[in-house]
Amino acid sequence: MEKADQSIGFIILMVPPTLTADAARLHYNQRALSRSLVTLRAKQRALVEEAIRETCEIRKWCLWAVNVRTNHIHAVVTANCKPDRVLNAFKANSTRQMREAKCWENERSPWAQGGSKRYLWTEEQLVNAIIYVQEDQGEPLD
Repeated sequence: MEKADQSIGFIILMVPPTLTADAARLHYNQRALSRSLVTLRAKQRALVEEAIRETCEIRKWCLWAVNVRTNHIHAVVTANCKPDRVLNAFKANSTRQMREAKCWENERSPWAQGGSKRYLWTEEQLVNAIIYVQEDQGEPLD
């Protein structure tokens, strides 16, 4: 069972960052979290991805790319609403999927408060975001 003080970062409508990952930035981000990180196991990651895909299908949103990592999620989405609504729907449906599968039994949400949301205004930004999400997240996970 997961601890009650854990959370997962959620990133949506991501554009390629201009900064490379380094220890100082990682340390800053870890201190900025109000709760410690959750590490999503393979089954949890599969359930989260399934929930995101189902949410997009039901709501008629276009899911361009999704990559569920052990401690964060990237998604590139076109939706007829504001990014906050997309993020909240993804979090709620992902939590429901994990709870129904008995993969998250804690009463608290696994997600960090908020999440990164960015608009993509050009086709080039869209293409770069898709490449970033699909190919620039490190080694594929099992």
